[in-house]
Amino acid sequence: MAEEDKDLTDLKGVGGKTAEKLQEAGLDDLMSIATLSSGELAEKADVGESSAQKIISSARRQADIGGFQTGKEKYDQRKEMKRILTNCDDLDEILGGGVETQAITEFYGEYGSAKTQLSHQLATNVQLPEGEGGLGKGAIYIDTEDTFIPDRIEQMAEANGQDPEEVLNNIHVARAFNSDHQVLLADEAQDIAQKEDIGLIIVDSLTAQFRSDYVGRGELAPRQQKLNKHMNTLLRIANSHNIAVVVTNQVMSNPDQMFGDPTKAIGGHIVAHNSAVRIYLRKGKKDKRVARLVDSPYMPEAEAVFRIEDAGIVND
Repeated sequence: MAEEDKDLTDLKGVGGKTAEKLQEAGLDDLMSIATLSSGELAEKADVGESSAQKIISSARRQADIGGFQTGKEKYDQRKEMKRILTNCDDLDEILGGGVETQAITEFYGEYGSAKTQLSHQLATNVQLPEGEGGLGKGAIYIDTEDTFIPDRIEQMAEANGQDPEEVLNNIHVARAFNSDHQVLLADEAQDIAQKEDIGLIIVDSLTAQFRSDYVGRGELAPRQQKLNKHMNTLLRIANSHNIAVVVTNQVMSNPDQMFGDPTKAIGGHIVAHNSAVRIYLRKGKKDKRVARLVDSPYMPEAEAVFRIEDAGIVND
């Protein structure tokens, strides 16, 4: 029986009232339940943690996820991974063919290093057909610094030969006003991904609201815990729906750095460990930008140079 044909009451520990609560929380399919933690499900469905764990275990068995799999099965799953092109051949090359689905890609750098420009370009390109650099799907854009510019999307869409109005209609944009709101928007993004054809989620920028809401060393631990949970939600969506997740990140100066570039990304190990691919962006000469691949599971460190024009991201 297909997953969409299964009733939630078929899950162990789920009766009619619990099923209603799950549906009200947007948990109306096995995958969304199977990928939750017991604490999250207990809160959303108003059940005890032991009951939540039984429900999750039942969902995982029925959805056939969460257990061991062979290397061949993992290989087949990786074959479903797709990529979104950036419009810069060299950048796509160091990324292994573009920004990949089933993972979080982090772009970090100083103000003006092209983080938001790349975000706009990817939100436009994801809507291109497969084979032309996109996935033929829409995008979700969580904007934490009020940097989403519809006019910029129009310019990039026109340069791609796309209908600007249609492209804008296929981007779901939300402005996050604090870290709690940002976390809530990630949950809502999962609901949208279950109902609509989404290929990309962008968070621009990931850490801005967390830095504002949690100030001082005494707030570091709760900030990192909350940030870790937020990124786990994004990664769960990426894996559950074969979606690419792109986060931009701010930087700060590292006074301990004696040689080389002293800038480092905000968020520490939490962001680093949750991001499969990390790209450091910096300004080059004139209108050039330099992208350096800092971390990737299978690509070596390398650099790419690109320019920003009215048409968007272009080759140097």
